[in-house]
Amino acid sequence: MLENIGLMKGIGGKMAWLNQRQTVISANIANADTPNYRPSDLTEVDFGDVMRAAKNKPMIGQVKTNSQHIAGRGMQEPDNRESRNVYETAPAENSVVLEEQLIKSQATQADYNLMTNLYRKNIGMLKSVVASR
Repeated sequence: MLENIGLMKGIGGKMAWLNQRQTVISANIANADTPNYRPSDLTEVDFGDVMRAAKNKPMIGQVKTNSQHIAGRGMQEPDNRESRNVYETAPAENSVVLEEQLIKSQATQADYNLMTNLYRKNIGMLKSVVASR
């Protein structure tokens, strides 16, 4: 049932992506001393592209059911920022930089914890709605 809720599907998809990314980063760290090894990373999903694709699908409109509700501002376009991938190359032609991989691993873990907390909070809200009936 939860897989039919868009937010839960999005959180689950992000958690799966983060899990796969952590696997790739772990392989990079494990091969830090392997000659000619090149680190790899997963391509991040552009949230702006996802939102533009969602614009073309039928959406549920916002309804103001109470005069005290705050009006929405509409959608904003995301910034297009390019990131640089800078890797050093060791004498053995290995370009794994452990510090970069550890920073990526920590960021991935923090994002995964955030998704877990979002999932937990949304399940809690659903439970409170069901319990109140």
